[in-house]
Amino acid sequence: MSTKTPQKADILRPIQNTSMKYFALVAVAGLAFTLFLIGWFYQLYRGMIVTGLSDWGTGGGVTWGLYIGAFIWWVGIAHGGIILSAAVRLLGMERYMPVARLAELLTIAGLSAAGFYIVVHLGRPDRMVTSIITHYHITVHASPLVWDVTVITAYFVLTATYLALTVRYDVSRLRDDLPDRFGPLYRMITVGYTEREDEVVQRMVWWLALAIIIMAPLLLHGGVIPWLFAVIPTYPTWFGGVQGPQFLTIALTSAISGVILLSYSFRRAYDWDHIVTDDIFRGLLLWLGFFCLLFLWLQLQQNVAGLFVAPVDATHAAEARLGHPIYQFSMLLVLTVLAFIFAQTIRPSLFTKKRAVAAGIMVLTATLLEKILFVVEGFFHPTFDIYGATPGEYIPSFIEIASIIGTVGMVMLIFLTVSKVVPVVELHAIEHLQERQRHEREHEPATHDD
Repeated sequence: MSTKTPQKADILRPIQNTSMKYFALVAVAGLAFTLFLIGWFYQLYRGMIVTGLSDWGTGGGVTWGLYIGAFIWWVGIAHGGIILSAAVRLLGMERYMPVARLAELLTIAGLSAAGFYIVVHLGRPDRMVTSIITHYHITVHASPLVWDVTVITAYFVLTATYLALTVRYDVSRLRDDLPDRFGPLYRMITVGYTEREDEVVQRMVWWLALAIIIMAPLLLHGGVIPWLFAVIPTYPTWFGGVQGPQFLTIALTSAISGVILLSYSFRRAYDWDHIVTDDIFRGLLLWLGFFCLLFLWLQLQQNVAGLFVAPVDATHAAEARLGHPIYQFSMLLVLTVLAFIFAQTIRPSLFTKKRAVAAGIMVLTATLLEKILFVVEGFFHPTFDIYGATPGEYIPSFIEIASIIGTVGMVMLIFLTVSKVVPVVELHAIEHLQERQRHEREHEPATHDD
C-alpha cells in the first residue's frame, strides 16, 4: 500500500488524466446502452407484444416481468446508496467518507435507470404526459405506477440537492485545477457561493441525512414500494409485517455491493490505495454480511408465514417459490457470501479485494434474480383463478435481457461522465484523512537508539 500523503491532486486525477482504458470502457458501456435502445425502439415500433408481456389470461403469460423486477432492483440500489451516504454523515462514520459520494452518485444513477424502466414499461412514452403529468391529481389516488413516479422524483430531488450542496465546496476550492471547458457549469454550481455558507451547508446536509434515514424505512424502499405490492392481488404470499424490512435489507445489500465494485474500480484505475484503503473494504464487507444475515432471516420469516397454516393459495405459491431453482440459487449465493464474510473475520488472511468484488457481484446477481422471481411468481399462481388448472409461464425476451445490460451500461456512462467533471471523492474526505494521518504521526511513540 502506498504511504504517500494524499493531496488534492489525487482526487483530481480522474478529471485530468484520460487513458485508452477509459475510452474503451466508454465504448463498451455505450455499446451496451445502444443495444438496449435498439431493442426499445423495436418495441415502440411493434408494441409490447415483442416481449410477450402483453400475453395475459388463458394464455398463461404475465404482464409484469423482468422490466418491473429490474425496476425494483435499481430502486433498491439507489435507496440503499443514499442511506449509506446519509449514515456516514449522520453517525460520524469518517472511515467511509472516501466512498460517500460514490454512494450518492450511485443513487442518482440507480434512480435514472429505474425511471427509464417506467418509461419503457409504459409501452408508449407519451403516456408519461397523458396518464401521469396532466392527470396526476386523479391518478395519484389509484395508480401504483404514479406512486412509484412520485417516490422516485422526490428521492431524486432530495439526493440531487444533497449532492449539490457538498459539490459546491469542492468546486470552489479546486476551481483553478478544473478544466476550463466546463467553466459555465462550475459557475452555475457555485453561483452565490461564499465561505461563510460552509457551516450552514454542513448543518443542512446533516438535516437532509436525518430526513433520508427517517424516510427510507417509513416511506421509501421500506414503505411505499412494498405497500404498493401488498394491494395487488397477484401476490398471494405478500402479506405480514416483514415485507417492508425485507425490501430494505435487499436494498442495502445491493447498494453496499455496488459501492464495493465502484470503490475497487476507481482505486485500481487511479492508484487510490491510500484513499480507498483495505480498511474500507473490510468494513463494507462486514456491513454486507450483517445485511445478508438480515436478508436471509427475513426470507425465513416470509417462508414460515407462507407455509405454516396459511390459506391454500398462499401455501401453494409459497411451496412453488421455495422449490424454484432460481429462488434456491439466489439464496445459495447470499448464503455463500455470508459464509465467506464470517470466515474472513475469523481468519483475516482470507480477505482480498478481488474476493470482496466477487462477493458484491454474487449479491447483486442474487438480489436481481430474487426480484424478478418475486414479480412474476404471483402471475404463475394468482389468488384469483385466472388460468384454471394451467400454471403461468414466463421466459424473458432478448429485449428484456438487453435492458439489464443496457441500464448497467447507462449507469457506467453516468459515472464515467461525472468523474470527468467533478471529484467523485469529497475534498472533506481528503482533509479528514490528512488530519487523521497528521494526528497519528504526532502521537507515534518516540524511538531511541540503545
